[in-house]
Amino acid sequence: METLSSDVAVPAGLRGAIVALGNFDGFHRGHQAVVGRAVSRARAEGRPAIVATFDPHPARLFRPDAAPFLLTTIPQRVALFAAAGADAAYVLRFDRALAGVAAAEFVSDWLVGRIGAAGVVTGEDFSFGRGGAGNAAVLAELAGAHGVSADAVAPVVADEAPVSSSRIRQALRDADPGEAARLLTRPFAIRGTVIHGDKRGRTIGYPTANLLLGDYVRPAYGIYAVRGRLADGRVLDGAANLGVRPSFDPPRELLEPYFFDFSGDLYGQEISVELIAHLRAEARFDTLAALTAQMEADCERARAILAGNRPLA
Repeated sequence: METLSSDVAVPAGLRGAIVALGNFDGFHRGHQAVVGRAVSRARAEGRPAIVATFDPHPARLFRPDAAPFLLTTIPQRVALFAAAGADAAYVLRFDRALAGVAAAEFVSDWLVGRIGAAGVVTGEDFSFGRGGAGNAAVLAELAGAHGVSADAVAPVVADEAPVSSSRIRQALRDADPGEAARLLTRPFAIRGTVIHGDKRGRTIGYPTANLLLGDYVRPAYGIYAVRGRLADGRVLDGAANLGVRPSFDPPRELLEPYFFDFSGDLYGQEISVELIAHLRAEARFDTLAALTAQMEADCERARAILAGNRPLA
């Protein structure tokens, strides 16, 4: 699996590919259908399969003051593309210059010229080109003029509504990581490098691996049953506080997982933390003893939930 930047020429061995084109934040069931169609076509035609995505998310360029909203980072997305069978990821740097490219120019200069696509697959709701003037029908017409085939995949529907990144973000904000996982086909996961905190958890027997939330969407604050994945492949069950820790001053927004039956130094390591179930909202405790008693109860409940929730491979 290769990761290609849009400022580097696509190598000869990957030209003539079937290209899945979209942002694919979240890589949910709908996105998987688009990439699956591209991979299936590529295999049938003996061609490479490339997934082309955008970084940063176009919404970040047009609404720079918007609250954080990402469901995946680019490294997470690339790993998901590889697991879906893609041969390469092509990451287009989305800036004002690219945003200003007309639809016809995007097809001729980027899709045909720079990427060398033989075919392109998008969702039916895909838009592109300056001002979002292009859609799936326009893409088919423009691509066809260059001998490039175009497929548009219908939305995947769950509970009579299309699966979408917006719907998943709302589920997370509503403290429903189970619903988000159903639409994603996997738990929502925050990946980051473990940083030093104030080490209060360590002093009361609950050492945590602290992560900044970065550009991720903010799920409902609270206590979660979580599953951690370490760089060495180990999978750890735990409980985590996600929020600003109202029992401590000053407030600091963090994801703080405590992993059961684990001892070791994770500082500086990159880990992934999956949100499995929301246990309760954040609360302020007047005494350390009250906080510790609640943490013990939270961990007991998290263990029970995770025992019935087998980790995905």
